[in-house]
Parts: sequence; structure tokens; C-alpha cells
Amino acid sequence: MSHVAAPLLDAVVYFAAVVVLVPLFARLKLGAVLGYLAAGVVIGPGVLALVSDTEGIAGLAEFGIVLLLFVIGLELKPSRLWTLRRDIFGLGALQVALCGLALTGVILWLTGLSWQAALVVGLPLALSSTALVMQLLAERKLTATPFGERVFAVLLFQDIAIVPLLTIVAALSRVPDPTARPGWATAALTIGAIVVLVVVGRFALNPLFRLIGRLGVREAFAAAALLTVLGAALLMASLGLSMALGAFVAGVMLSESPYRHALEADIEPFRGLLLGLFFVSVGMELDLGVVRDHWAQVLMLVAAVMATKTVVIGGLARAFGSEWVRALQMGLLLAQGGEFGFVLFAQGTAGQLLSAGAANLFGAVVTVSMLLTPFAARFARTFNPKPVARTDLAGPEAAVHRDDADARVILVGAGRFGQGVAQMLLARGVEVVAVDIDPELIDVSNLFGNRVYFGDGRRIDILRAAGADGARLLVLANDGAWPPAETLGPIRAAFPHLKILARAYDRYHLLDLMRADVDVATREVFDGSIALGRRALDLLGTDAVTIAGIEDEFRRRDDARLQAQLCSGDQLSGLDKLFRPGSVFVPDALGEIPFQV
Repeated sequence: MSHVAAPLLDAVVYFAAVVVLVPLFARLKLGAVLGYLAAGVVIGPGVLALVSDTEGIAGLAEFGIVLLLFVIGLELKPSRLWTLRRDIFGLGALQVALCGLALTGVILWLTGLSWQAALVVGLPLALSSTALVMQLLAERKLTATPFGERVFAVLLFQDIAIVPLLTIVAALSRVPDPTARPGWATAALTIGAIVVLVVVGRFALNPLFRLIGRLGVREAFAAAALLTVLGAALLMASLGLSMALGAFVAGVMLSESPYRHALEADIEPFRGLLLGLFFVSVGMELDLGVVRDHWAQVLMLVAAVMATKTVVIGGLARAFGSEWVRALQMGLLLAQGGEFGFVLFAQGTAGQLLSAGAANLFGAVVTVSMLLTPFAARFARTFNPKPVARTDLAGPEAAVHRDDADARVILVGAGRFGQGVAQMLLARGVEVVAVDIDPELIDVSNLFGNRVYFGDGRRIDILRAAGADGARLLVLANDGAWPPAETLGPIRAAFPHLKILARAYDRYHLLDLMRADVDVATREVFDGSIALGRRALDLLGTDAVTIAGIEDEFRRRDDARLQAQLCSGDQLSGLDKLFRPGSVFVPDALGEIPFQV
């Protein structure tokens, strides 16, 4: 097969396996992650051997973790990250240290490895799979909960701990590299690289995105987003550091940017595909020969590793204030080995601390533990307390129970019309997430303390990134006569729970919106013109009762005319409802009569 056809065939095999197995596992309620892992096992060298370049796929799949950490960083503002410092550097550090030492002891007890080799295996096994755990949390919508944030804090410290773990393995190596950097130099480089990313993110990236957003070239914006992620990863990789950590820092620096939702939406398709590829590559790395020949030892080690980590992590989480149920669930969720274990095992083999057979054995332990994690996560959910029906709202106090007090509203369009809508909602204490595509408007809004995010709010991915899954209302206040049928159909399909309110450009646009079954549509100048007409009548000496009656009659006639136009499809329907020159309307009297001079 030609050198061009081989990668193409690998891609076809990958997508075919994913298309078949992932929906199947999702249908069986086993989760998409397990489907990806199973796809990797099936097409990998241990079963069908349909993929020729497994190493190339594994290298590409690493970028799935990089993009995942970038997206997570976008969701974590520096202020929020600061509030998690106790969990990151307290709980996270203790978890890595205590789990690493406990697993070292377990391995010394269960195997014949030396203490150096047991330490080289035990410390990596203390790490969990960031990609796997965060995907499981996302599937269960737990990422933004206190439980999810505490789990992520531990995972983040594990990513930071990779640098010292690599230093420990290098120090124990029997063939030390004379060119290797000392640990203090690696730590200094890490801090320096983070500082560079912080400075670039704060002072260079926002002007870049503002310029590209003003030009309106969507492809260039997506390219700039990928450049940001890959540039941060390249900086870290060139220093021998974690690419994922660099991407995370870049994401955090952009978490308060008005372009955050647009960045997340443009990165999301790449993240999803590459993260799926990562899980497939993990499945392909499972050495079924090792599992077949040493199945009893593999199962024993998997059970020992997962039980040890569950007990240690659960105990630490309980000590840090988690309820015992949440502590146990955290232990079960983080009980697997992580993807960086493969890297550290390879480092141990290169340093002659581990044999190739031992590295393969513990690689199989990591993979099998990852395969079992979705089942462990499902088991953990059985400890959730049964929901208790509320009885405190059955009496008179139910009348003052405010379901809308903390409702979220997505506002698309933050111009002169949208600002008025936002003010009304904010007065009620409603959370408003405003999205607009005009960079200059965003800058002006920020001057007045109004946070507006960049993006086309009619796109499904932008809406999802802005939190439409958890919102109550979608207000489309954007300017112009956009096509309702083409826009609202996909939004309705993606977010059927949303009530949609829309700004109509004119009467024709209003009719299109009504035909598209929008919940509420308001012409942008209708009420303003009525208000000005009321003032004109007042200045002409008309009494307040007559003014109110004229407004009511005008609204009634206009609504009847709209219904006639909607039913007939003819814009000339309902002409008899218009007021005519030379007549005057007298409320509660004879209707229109000739005007008397």
C-alpha cells in the first residue's frame, strides 16, 4: 500500500470503529469513553491489527489532552483558581505523595521488584487519567459542581507533579544522562515558562482576537485559537515540560476574555475528535498477550491499585471536609492509573530500573484500570442519597418561592436594544450571559462594567459554550432581519427546553418569526413609536383617557391585521384595520367619525 493510502486507511478504520462502537456503548448506557477504549482494543494489534501506525496515532492523540486542559482553563478564572489553592496544593500534593508511597509498598509486597523499581512504578500509578475523569464528569454534568472542582484540583496537581516525578526517576536511573537538567533548573524553567504565558495571554492575545474579530474572518479566528493552544504547548514541550500544563495556563489567562466562548466553540470540535482518538490509542496500547499470559497477576495488581487509591483518596477527601459519600465517590473516580504512567514507565525502562516485560505488565494494569473506571463511576453513583420530595413549599410560603431568582438568560446582541433587555433582567437579579459579534461594542460595554462575550450567538456551539444547556431563556436581540426558519430550527433541536424571545426587525420579519413558532417576538421600534405617539397626543392637548384608548385600539387592530397576514400570507391583508386620514377615533363611542376642524 502506498505511503499516502496507509494513513488514510488508518483514519477510515478509526472513524468506522468509533461510529459503530461509541453509539453502541452509549445505547447500552456504558458511556462514550468505554466505547472509545473498546474501539482501540478491537482495531489494535492485540485483536484485528487494522492500524499500521499506532505510535503516530498515540503522538497525535496527546493533543486531545492538550485541548482538553485548554478548554478547562477557559472555564476557570484566576480568582476561582485561587479559591481552589487549598485543594490543589494541599489535597493534591498529599494525594500524590501518600498514594505513591502506599502503592510502592503494595508493589514491594506483591512483586519481587527492588525498592527503586517499586518506587518508579508506584509513583506513576498514583497519577490518574485527567482525560478520562474529566470526560466522565462532563457526561454527568458534574464539572462545575464543588465535587467536580475538587476532583479537578487533584488532577491539576497531578499534572504539575509530572516534572518532579520525572526528576526522581532520572535521579534513580542506573544510566544517568550527563546532559539532564538538575531538578531546581527544571522548576525554574517551569515558573519562567508560566510567567511568559501569563504575560502573553494578558497583553498580546486579546488585541489579536479583537483585530481578527473586527475583520469577521471565522477561519482566521479558529486558526488563532489553535495557534494559541499549540504555541503554549510548544513552549512547554521545548523545555521538556508538560504540554497540557502550558495549554491550561493559556486557557486560564483567556478565561476572563470577552472572546472566551468563541474560543471554546472553535476548539471544541478538535478537542472532541482528538480526545476520542486518545482513548482509542489507550485501547490499542493494551497488550492482550500480557493479559492472557499473566491474567491472574494483572487482575491482582489492578484490584490492589484501585483499592489502595480509593481508600487513600477517600480518606484524604474526608479529612479535607468532603462528606463520606462524596469522599468515597472521589476515591472510586480517581482510582485508575493515568496516561502519564506510560511515559514514566518508559523512562524507568530507559534508566534500567524496569525490564521491558515489567513495563508492559504495569502498562496493562493502567489500561485495564482505565477500562474499569466507567463501571467504578457507575457503582459510585449507587451511594447517592435518594431524592426526597419537598414538602416545605406546599403551604402559603409557596407563593413567595422564586424559581426565577437565579435563572440564567442568554442574551444574543448587546446593542441599544439588548442593553435595555439586560437592565430589566438584572434588576430582577437574573444572571445574564451576553454575546455579541462586534468587538468595538464589547470594548465599550466593558467600560460601563457590562461583561459581553464575543461570538455569533445564533451558532449552536457558541450557545452551548455560553451555558444554554442550563439556561431558562434565550433572547435574540441581535440587529437585522436574520432568517428565523434556518436559525431557530437547529436551536430548538439542540435546546428544546429554552424559551426563545426574539427582536423583530420589521413587520415582515415579525411574521417570519411567528411562522417559525418563536415564543415571544417584539418589533424593535413598535413600542418606541407608540411611546412617542403618546407624547405627541399629550402635547396636542389630548386627555390621558383618550390617549390610552387610542393606544389600546391601535394595538388591537395591529394584532388583528397580523393574524390576517399570517393566515393569508398576503401582506395587504387587513388594510381595513388601518386608521384613515380625515377620521378620528373616540374611545368607548362610535369608533371612527369624521374629524371636525
